[in-house]
Amino acid sequence: MPAHSALITVMERAARKAGSRLRRDFGEVEHLQVSKKGPADFVSKADMRSERILYDELMKVRPGWGFVLEEGGMIEGEEGKPRWIIDPLDGTTNFLHGIPHFAISIAVQDRSYDGKSWGKITSGLIYEPVSDQTWWAEMDKGAYLGDKRLRVSARRDLSDAVIATGIPFRGHGDLGEWSRIFGSMAPQVSGIRSNGAASLDLAWLAAGRFDGFWEAGLQVWDVAAGILMVREAGGFVSDFTGGDQPIGQRELLAANEGLHSKLHKILARSLL
Repeated sequence: MPAHSALITVMERAARKAGSRLRRDFGEVEHLQVSKKGPADFVSKADMRSERILYDELMKVRPGWGFVLEEGGMIEGEEGKPRWIIDPLDGTTNFLHGIPHFAISIAVQDRSYDGKSWGKITSGLIYEPVSDQTWWAEMDKGAYLGDKRLRVSARRDLSDAVIATGIPFRGHGDLGEWSRIFGSMAPQVSGIRSNGAASLDLAWLAAGRFDGFWEAGLQVWDVAAGILMVREAGGFVSDFTGGDQPIGQRELLAANEGLHSKLHKILARSLL
């Protein structure tokens, strides 16, 4: 069993508590599918309940830390202290439709050396409530699924690669840009998948299930934990221009070492 820090234990405990409530709520969603009103309002409340549980649990054990919350916005912490970056329900549309592919994502971001800006993501945890699986990573300590060390795939040929993506929808993202990238990439790879939860796409990439990932229109809470996970599993993560700080750019390209540059060339050409 890998020795993770007390911080990961704290994160997992909070995620499991929120996840237990999400599991119960997810069971209710299936009953609501047949009602006229539908489950949308219920799911919105489930999202907020999960965030509140996470906030309360993490605040209790690390008072003074800041928060970046999907629903609650940014909460400044005490000077010099890290902050939590939280997505209480990644894969909301899947949850809404009774599709059991969603997760809780928690990351820790440290202050930069000057103390005035934000630096690296140092810990990340992605928890799947339905399967009760915990993905976690710590900077310079590796990425894990439970006690199993994760490594990105060793595939080097695009023709063997399966790439994950998120498809723009109803006012979210640039469908034209996505279509150009898809049109350039699809003929050269083995397959493209869209599963509806960016955090899990990145976790699966870290585990070698996917060989690459691209998406635009992302928020920091969607990808903070997943970026660390891919890097700690030996993968490369950049923005669409190749910059190594994608967390503030709302666009992300990730893959193993052999495929990242190939995918980046395809992506860059499609955006000319």
